[in-house]
Amino acid sequence: MVGPFLLTRLLQPRLLESKDGRVIWVSSGGMYTRRLSLKDPNWEQRDYDGVRAYAETKRAQVVLAELWAEQLAGSSVVVNAMHPGWADTPAVRSSLPRFHRLTRSILRTPAEGADTVVWLAASPAARAWSGRFFFDREPRRTHLLAFTRESQGDRRALWKLCERLCDAPR
Repeated sequence: MVGPFLLTRLLQPRLLESKDGRVIWVSSGGMYTRRLSLKDPNWEQRDYDGVRAYAETKRAQVVLAELWAEQLAGSSVVVNAMHPGWADTPAVRSSLPRFHRLTRSILRTPAEGADTVVWLAASPAARAWSGRFFFDREPRRTHLLAFTRESQGDRRALWKLCERLCDAPR
């Protein structure tokens, strides 16, 4: 989550100079299962769980896209997040082999998964929204389960964490 945050921050001056600046965060429907977790974002105190870490990161990306949209409101820059759908990629095959075996017949092609991100990047119609989460070219809800909702304090803390980590000596 910090890498895309830093890239957006570094590109901000150029984005603001553009008449059609767009930032698109590629998230995942996996984020629907997790809430924003800031207690141990680098998994230093908890036992690492790759699926949970992925879902928590994707949740953070959606929140950061919303926060960047707020930060850049009133400019020519739009910021959105999107879910490509479950696509038959090498990552799905190797990271979720059982899921892949069970869903192989209904998985999208990589091109189908890329459709919405390309549309968000290039379509004049996509400029109508900023700070939204898209699936199949349509804005979608970011929470399906009440326990995944974050507080305004959590949102501010995420932004501050990203700023602190970006400014940390390398």
